[in-house]
Amino acid sequence: MTTPPTTTTESTVGHGSALLQVLRDQRKTIGVAVVLVVASYWIAGQLDRWTLAGCIATGVALGLVNHLATELWLLRTIRSGEEVTRGKLASATFVRLLVLTVVAVGIAVAFWPDGIGLLLGLAIFRLIALVMTTIPLLKELKKP
Repeated sequence: MTTPPTTTTESTVGHGSALLQVLRDQRKTIGVAVVLVVASYWIAGQLDRWTLAGCIATGVALGLVNHLATELWLLRTIRSGEEVTRGKLASATFVRLLVLTVVAVGIAVAFWPDGIGLLLGLAIFRLIALVMTTIPLLKELKKP
């Protein structure tokens, strides 16, 4: 008796391996986030602004979580084989950014004036992640 060949789909792979793949694929981005967190504590700590350093680090962490959640959603969508429509993309992005905004603004207001560092950390991480995503894309488009 021979056993039928098995195929790997999202249902058999599971969500854990998708998360592990995203973490593996985003090693450089995670490394940059860690460097930014360490730098925020190193610089702001020398100025005795520990709350500001914590807020900047939290902003970077929120940016990283948003980035990884986006990558995970994209990977699961691609693996499922379903067609991505503008509506699905817009609604998933809207919900994710709404939650991120509510959390970020809530923490920033709670720790005001040092809480503004959270928004700064979020913006700096987003800018760096955008550059890290765009450069490989541009290199790929430049190839003949």
